[in-house]
Order: sequence, then structure tokens, then C-alpha cells
Amino acid sequence: MTHAAFTPASGEISLPVDLLRQFDVPGPRYTSYPTADRFVDAFGAEDYAQALRRRREAGAQAPPLSLYVHVPFCESLCYYCACNKIVTRHHERGRQYLSDLAREAGLQAAQLGRGATVGHLHLGGGSPTFLDDAELGELMELLHRSFAFVPGGERSIEIDPRTVDAQRLANLAALGFNRLSFGVQDFDPAVQQAVHRIQPAQQVFALMDAARALGFGSINVDLIYGLPRQNDASFERTLAQIRELRPDRIALYAYAHLPERFKPQRRIAAEELPDAAARVRMLASAIARLTEAGYVYIGMDHFALPDDPLAIAKREGRLQRDFQGYGTRPEGDLIALGVSGIGRVGATYSQNAKSLDEYRDLLDQGRLPVVRGLALSRDDLLRREVIMALMCRGRIDFNAMGDAFAIDFRRYFAVEFAALGSLVANGLVRLSDHDLVVTEQGWFLVRAVAMVFDRYCRANRTRFSRVV
Repeated sequence: MTHAAFTPASGEISLPVDLLRQFDVPGPRYTSYPTADRFVDAFGAEDYAQALRRRREAGAQAPPLSLYVHVPFCESLCYYCACNKIVTRHHERGRQYLSDLAREAGLQAAQLGRGATVGHLHLGGGSPTFLDDAELGELMELLHRSFAFVPGGERSIEIDPRTVDAQRLANLAALGFNRLSFGVQDFDPAVQQAVHRIQPAQQVFALMDAARALGFGSINVDLIYGLPRQNDASFERTLAQIRELRPDRIALYAYAHLPERFKPQRRIAAEELPDAAARVRMLASAIARLTEAGYVYIGMDHFALPDDPLAIAKREGRLQRDFQGYGTRPEGDLIALGVSGIGRVGATYSQNAKSLDEYRDLLDQGRLPVVRGLALSRDDLLRREVIMALMCRGRIDFNAMGDAFAIDFRRYFAVEFAALGSLVANGLVRLSDHDLVVTEQGWFLVRAVAMVFDRYCRANRTRFSRVV
């Protein structure tokens, strides 16, 4: 179901400190619902295989797949990183990993049916460009042996600018990749030093020029606010450089400092982190500066130029949110390959083994490497629709949602409506007889709004990042 998209009227928004203190609590980012912390070990490889077979039985009625491949290797450690990664300079490990991926792709195809169509491909990590050009070519070949790629479909790859040059970008284009995402995070040298990721701005500018000359579209740049040694002035300088760089898309993430969960973050000096008020100022500044420069504010962490497919999808109410963030892909099944990969097939989620040893051991046994997941209940599916409507469109249409799930929406969510009082009183949402709309101020805290409808959210949410 589609509804009119929410569009902030202005980037000139500020949050009172007391309001921030009230709602800036740990909470999910809602790249899925239920969130991955709800996955259970009781859901295993056979449950996933059944989901694949059910999709196979749907035959031509099933829309094209999205395919995600996780390449966990990095040459150096970035202290802020919370991704599943293996830091190594032994590049021979990449070649061995390709044989693992080939085995997994074969096992998936055995259940799904060889030649299942793929509309979207995304390589993430880690750093996919840890693999050399020949290895990336081998990866594409093994994927083509198990899947049929739709001509003209999106093929994207995450780029560590320190590992590529113009020639490598040309080779990626020759392999069929048509979208790039550059990991920048921040251009300030002091911040780069604090997070152990030194990459001069001129290097990124040169790569952007080369990528455009090669015809890559929808080029994305990742930024992070809330990093150590960032302040209002330094972040303004980074924003000015980004405006000059002018990527098609910008993903602006809030740094989540969780050193108790992610060991590399223990190398970050907590006293060098900006406080919550400074983080909000940085986010507000980013919204103001980027919208002034012509970018459309897509949602909690994405911006795009008006003619980019992401901005068009928002205008047309087709925006989606999944494990890679906001996107234009039609809602559907996602096959994930590689260590720790998370997939979605039918009304199920699944996750592969997180350690390379366990992942490889399961493949050695001829088994799909799925170790946990979830079969969604009808209530899960309903709440997922509600939460994604908030995250993607900033609006819930009670009648449309009620008709789609054959419920009286207000009666079904009576407890949640009672909990909306403080959000309404503080101007974060507007409530009428027929809909709920997130306000401009509320868009800063849309995760807090979504949490009201999350049945699994409890008082102990320390495993999540903070809302701002």
C-alpha cells in the first residue's frame, strides 16, 4: 500500500535540550521489524530451505530477488566500525572465501531453483574492494552460475577509497557494476586520525570525477556524525566539501558508541566524543546545508538529489527500508550470501553464521550456513507495515492499514495510542481521526515514534544505539 510521502518543509529545525533528553534513548534503527536481536536459534537451515522452496513453487509469480554478498575482509581497522569484519593483509584469504561463496550459492540454488532472477545486487562488507579485480570477476561468474540477472538491474558495491584508483573503477564498470558507495565518514584530518582512517579529500574528489566519467549513476557517499574530535566547525567544513563533491546520494549515520559490544571502539577516547546536544546540532546543520544545496531529505539518514531514483521513489510513495537502509527496490525477497549475511524470504528472516570458522564448517558439511532467524507472525507483519510506513513516509493511514489487515486499527493498537500522548504533547506527531503524521521536529526522533508500535521493545534497550 502507498501513501503520500512525508517531506520536511525546512532544514531550519532545532530541538529543545529538555525534549532531546526526554526522547534520546537507545532504540532500533528499524532496517527490519522485528529487529535482528529477536532472531532465534530455533529457526535454522531447514526452516530457511523451506522458505526457499515455497518461493520456488511460486514460479514466475515471484518478483525478482535482491541479492546481498558480504565480503568481511579489511586491510586496516577503523575504530568506529561495528560491521562484521576480519582485519587482515593476507589477501589469499579472499580467494579461499570465494570458494566458500560458490558452495553457498550452489546450496541456495539447489533449494531455490537455479536461474532465479535477480533485480538488484549489492556487495558490502568489510571492504568488497579487498578482493582484486580478478577475484571480483570470479565472484560475478559464480553468481551468474546460480542466478539470472535482470538486464539493466542495479549492481552496487561499497568502495573503500584507499583501495581503488581510476583503473579499478573502470574494471568494476566492465564487470557490470553501475552504482558505487564511497566510505568517507569525515574529511577532517583530526577526526580521521582519531578513528584510524586516513584518506585525503583530494583522493575522494579524484575518484568521484573518474566514476562520473565512467558513467556510474546514483553515486553515494557515507558520512558519520558524532565521531571523536568532531565539533560544529569541523563538521561544517566537511559539509562544505560534500556540497562541492556533490554525490547523487548521501547516507548520514549517527555514530553508535557501544564499546562493550564492539571491541575496536574501545580505542576511541570517550571524552573526545561530542555530546548529545552537539550531535543534534550537527544533524540539524546537515539537513539545513544539504537541503539548501538542493538535496531532498529522504529520511532519518539519507539525502538524494531531486532527479535521483531515491528521491523519485520518495515523491511517489515507493520508498523502502531494508538491511542496507533506504532504497528503491520493490518490497520482496532478499538472498544473503556470506558470513553473517541476513536474508528475508517470504515471512521469514535468516542469518548466516557470524564467524568464518563456523560458516566454513557448515559448508564443509554440505549444509546451508543459516544459524538463526525468525518466522514472522501475523502481528509481526502488521507492525512491520506500520513501522515501515512511519520510517519511509512519516504517516500511518488508519483506514488503509485496517482494511489491509482486516482490523479496527484504533482498537488493535489501543495501548499504543495511549502511549502516543507524550509525542503529541511535545509536537513530534499530529494525530487525527484518520491518520498519524510525523512532524518536522518528530522527524529527528522518528525512531522513538516507531518504537511505540514495537511489541518487543522493553525498558532494557542498551544493546541499541541512541535515537540521536
